[in-house]
Amino acid sequence: MEHKGRNKGGRPKKETAEKLSYRIGVKIAAADYFRLLTRAYEAGISPSEYMRECFRNGYVQERLSKEHSDYVRQLCGMANNLNQLAHKANAGGFSEVRWDCKVAVARIHELLNKIGI
Repeated sequence: MEHKGRNKGGRPKKETAEKLSYRIGVKIAAADYFRLLTRAYEAGISPSEYMRECFRNGYVQERLSKEHSDYVRQLCGMANNLNQLAHKANAGGFSEVRWDCKVAVARIHELLNKIGI
């Protein structure tokens, strides 16, 4: 019984262009080294990945901080609540959920001001 086309499992092979096959040694001053480490840490990536991003794009897009991630999560929950209130308003009349809508909009507005949007 032959199994020529059988998948062996494991991680798929990377394309030749995707492989990181070249190593470059770079000497930098201590101040530059610590600046690199700090900026990579702030961006949430390794120093090597930070340098690759700088080379590709000329800049590095920072990841969302823990605080901003929490704000986004709260906004998603509030948006869900607002959708439920809109559904109730469409089904039973706006006067029944008017106060809840005002509270939800005020909370969303407050959170957007915290984020700075």
